[in-house]
Amino acid sequence: MSAVEDRLRGLLVRGLAGDSGPYAAFLRELSAYLRGFLRGRLARMPDEVEDLVQETLLAVHNQRHTYDAGQPLTPWVHAIARYKVVDWLRRRAGREALNDPLDEETAVFAVSDGEAADARRDLEKLLAGLPDRQRLPIVHVKLEGLSVAETARLTGMSESAVKVGVHRGLKALAALVRTDDT
Repeated sequence: MSAVEDRLRGLLVRGLAGDSGPYAAFLRELSAYLRGFLRGRLARMPDEVEDLVQETLLAVHNQRHTYDAGQPLTPWVHAIARYKVVDWLRRRAGREALNDPLDEETAVFAVSDGEAADARRDLEKLLAGLPDRQRLPIVHVKLEGLSVAETARLTGMSESAVKVGVHRGLKALAALVRTDDT
């Protein structure tokens, strides 16, 4: 038997005899042991390890009366941990089965691409109705992502004029959209 096996088994046996101090130490040490055991099995899913450690500890606690003190402890604990991992994998597979994967052939992407192109044309039509002092600041700052200073240099406007142009242009666009909707 290993030193870990001897230590954990001794703490559990004393805990089962009614000594709460060794039982608390058993649970602490077992949780560290289980983290290592489960990390090795769930290397690609490290975020799940702590939940499974807690579930396994709870199962060990609830089933402690079934442990045969004449038998090694770690195989008993490993069996419980493996069952918890299998249960978790089943739950996970069930959740994933509820999600339909999107195939590349689906019309979803074609529709959204078409809608984006339509929206872009509509926006271009609306912007064409604005004077340059409002349209250019909106195009450069809001659509192209340039800074106010960059837009001012590019258009020859002052930074203040760019800010005012964006504000008034957006206000004018909102008014155009409202009149188109009615």
